[in-house]
Amino acid sequence: MILPISIYGNPILRHKCNSIDSNYPNLNDLIVNMFETMHNASGIGISAPQIGLPIRLFLIDLTPYHEDNPSIPKIKKVFINPKIISESGQDIIHNEGCLSIPGVREDISRKSQIKVSYLDDKFNSYNEDIDGVYARVFQHEYDHLNGVLFIDHLSPLQKNILNKKLTRIQKGKFEELYPTIKYKK
Repeated sequence: MILPISIYGNPILRHKCNSIDSNYPNLNDLIVNMFETMHNASGIGISAPQIGLPIRLFLIDLTPYHEDNPSIPKIKKVFINPKIISESGQDIIHNEGCLSIPGVREDISRKSQIKVSYLDDKFNSYNEDIDGVYARVFQHEYDHLNGVLFIDHLSPLQKNILNKKLTRIQKGKFEELYPTIKYKK
């Protein structure tokens, strides 16, 4: 089932999310629905707050990038209660967008390498060193679980330039290419 995506301005996107355990209700169905929602919106990552749930869960699917560029790992994973243990490497600038901020793309600096821990959908524990696009998408989705949006990494001047566009998005004035939840104050 395709779920509506929370749009910029919705307070859920600014919440620090809660950890979950294997007793979380209907988790398998939720994961299936999140993958379907992400693919319908042509995304490569989606977090639970983006579909209105304040829980520490996100998905990444880099297989579309891998098809175009085999050097990008073929990753399609579920991340439960993830943690970034450390960041290292160079600061790399890359253009990012977000399903919750439609029509906005900006150059964002992130570390090129991270050490992470997480649980999969069967609650098996993993520790990984990741880099490249995989690390970038992981950092982007991880930020969502802490109430941080990619635009928060912009300078005050860059944010000021975007302000009019962000205000329009908050008012629901954007091209709706997938089901969304707009927030009315």
